[in-house]
Amino acid sequence: MSISFAGQVAVVTGAGHGLGRAYALELARRGAKVVVNDLGAARDGTGHSDAALAVVEEIRATGGEAMADGGDVSDFAQMEAMAARAVSEWGGIHILINNAGILRDRTFAKMDPADFELVLRVHLLGSAFATKAVWNTMRAQNYGRVLMTTSSTGLGGNFGQANYGAGKAGVLGLARTLRLEGAKHDIRVNCIAPTAGTRMTADIFPDEAYNAFQPESVVPAALFLVSKEAPTDAIVAAGGGVFQSAFITMNDGVLLPQSECSVEGFAKAWPAIRECTGDHVLENGMEQSHHALSMLLKSQG
Repeated sequence: MSISFAGQVAVVTGAGHGLGRAYALELARRGAKVVVNDLGAARDGTGHSDAALAVVEEIRATGGEAMADGGDVSDFAQMEAMAARAVSEWGGIHILINNAGILRDRTFAKMDPADFELVLRVHLLGSAFATKAVWNTMRAQNYGRVLMTTSSTGLGGNFGQANYGAGKAGVLGLARTLRLEGAKHDIRVNCIAPTAGTRMTADIFPDEAYNAFQPESVVPAALFLVSKEAPTDAIVAAGGGVFQSAFITMNDGVLLPQSECSVEGFAKAWPAIRECTGDHVLENGMEQSHHALSMLLKSQG
């Protein structure tokens, strides 16, 4: 099976370097017309450069079609303008990869609230704003593929990254809701948790790991997740050629009788409440209340 993006328009945010650049180049190689979005800022979100234009020139040099966009993902008006340009030039938008991000790592005790807010604005609001800007176009054409970038920090936490982890966990909740709302219009929404040697990780990874986790090794998962054959609601970890699926699960739990429904009763039942046996994948947020109601009805019955 050969996967082609011919005739499709793709938007990749944060595509001036690293993962975003790798995604944009391969999408173009496989036939997509690509909007290369990048503010051109440094890793901490400061400054500006022509990074997006350099990637566009790479794509054009190999016969592909691309346009540069220097819009700030945390500014909805700029994302609307980006989407409008793409639709005006190429007639639609079929793919969005939300890849833009910054880091301002510090322990929570020492973190400036402004740094917490800015990281959330870029990762969470930036993903929401870029998606909102293309959403109605995707609905109107009854087709869309959206890839959100979460992280192992969002899934499991990481020391010194409270802001980043909060943003990446928020992106996951956004994706799981949008895949429900987009389903009837064939808009599929997935998440990728990449591990890659990029500007973001240059002083975090030792040299051996940095070299092992090339951005190109994440590309197969990312592009499959925005292809016509893509699933929806997948969470895929990718790095160094290793690919894993992650899941949000919930166990069957315990129904405490009214006489034991107290703090002390909960404490006594805690070992059973936290037991992993019987875990199942949580398909949507309503399952918790539906399951609890089912247990209550059975107990009365």
